[in-house]
Amino acid sequence: MNFTISPTLTSLALAALLGALIGLERETAKKDATFRTFSLVALGSCLICKISVYSAMNFGGLETGRIAAQIVSGIGFLGAGVIFRSEERITGLTTAALLWVTAGIGMAVGFDQPTLAIEATSLVLAILIAFRFLRTHVLRRYRRQHDAREKAVKGGSNEGLQ
Repeated sequence: MNFTISPTLTSLALAALLGALIGLERETAKKDATFRTFSLVALGSCLICKISVYSAMNFGGLETGRIAAQIVSGIGFLGAGVIFRSEERITGLTTAALLWVTAGIGMAVGFDQPTLAIEATSLVLAILIAFRFLRTHVLRRYRRQHDAREKAVKGGSNEGLQ
């Protein structure tokens, strides 16, 4: 008995895996949206693109771009739901942007551009890891020094200005 994996299943699995990698980074950063969310966004986007290509090929006259555009706006709506504003700050912007780009990664796989999807995922992960490092090690040190200087100036002391 021959068992072969269909190209569609391979595409769906790749999209889910790439989304999961982005979600895993979010999970390790202790953010709300996790690998399940991102995996499902990429998988769903890939699935919808595959359906749109199938529909265009088999039913003629249907435009794949119209369906893909609906993914972009739908994920934008979903992303808006994770953005919260309080008096002190706005949270969820990175998660919203990541949901959007993860949908794009799923779409790339769905439109048979796996290399583009893998490259985009690699770049997303590089950005997240590099900027987390910068925020943790560089910006926090700068802020501590800046706060100490401001405190010293307000207190009339030169102690924190060194």
